[in-house]
Amino acid sequence: MHSPLSPKELLDEYFVENRNRLLEVAAFLDRLDRADPEGTSNDFRLKALRAALVSLSGPAANHVSQIQLLLSDPTAEPIPALDRKSALGAYDRWSVEVER
Repeated sequence: MHSPLSPKELLDEYFVENRNRLLEVAAFLDRLDRADPEGTSNDFRLKALRAALVSLSGPAANHVSQIQLLLSDPTAEPIPALDRKSALGAYDRWSVEVER
């Protein structure tokens, strides 16, 4: 399915908005580094965010699908009980891999 807008029209309409989003992500990462670069290096959410950024820098494919898969819980089994009151925004696949 093709966009009804041309590439130039898409860039004209959405470039500045997305430029700002990238700068916001960069500022967030800078704040984390200034706070404690070692303190968050093992946090699965930061690992997921960095993996998503790598995915974005790859060849043009379905970036949304790739990133959604990176951030989502791939398990199908229900958990016995909720372990927290709010969502974390990413699945901790790194600790699961270590446990296997």
